Amino acid sequence: MAKLYGRIQQPLDRIVYRLTAGRATLSSWLSGIEISMLTTTGAKTGRPRPLPVLARPDGDALIPIASTFGRPYHPSWYHNLRVNPHATVVTAGVSRNLTAHELRGAERQRCYARAEEIFPPFTQYPRWAGKRRIPVLRLQPTATQGTGQTGTALTSLLPLAQAQSERHRSYGYNE
Repeated sequence: MAKLYGRIQQPLDRIVYRLTAGRATLSSWLSGIEISMLTTTGAKTGRPRPLPVLARPDGDALIPIASTFGRPYHPSWYHNLRVNPHATVVTAGVSRNLTAHELRGAERQRCYARAEEIFPPFTQYPRWAGKRRIPVLRLQPTATQGTGQTGTALTSLLPLAQAQSERHRSYGYNE
């Protein structure tokens, strides 16, 4: 079922995202898990490339996992972020400018294990992906040039993170 959903999820999420003016995706409605709209810059075209991703909050950062539903290849957004690590993410109507870097070692393991708690199919993806190591990224707020301040006040993110944590607990996922 996850493999079938992996083929139809992104197009359906984009439609619902547009119809709700950026407030929801089909995946967020069905799962109760907040889905973020990640916009990267195309590695080849330089054009904006928006698509829905599951990105778990971790302090002021977001942690997306480039699983592609366990397919043997990396998602296009991962390639785009490797070429240009700057991205925009909209979660629950809040837009933020973020910069990506790939996690390694114990930090990668910790974040992947947390993602498995929130979304249990992540436990199957490494097996399905074969020899491909599934990348885990951290999207940190981008500092505003010349000010040293981040583009989004962290206080505006706290209610979003608390609501998402509460929703996960109500679905039986431990944090």
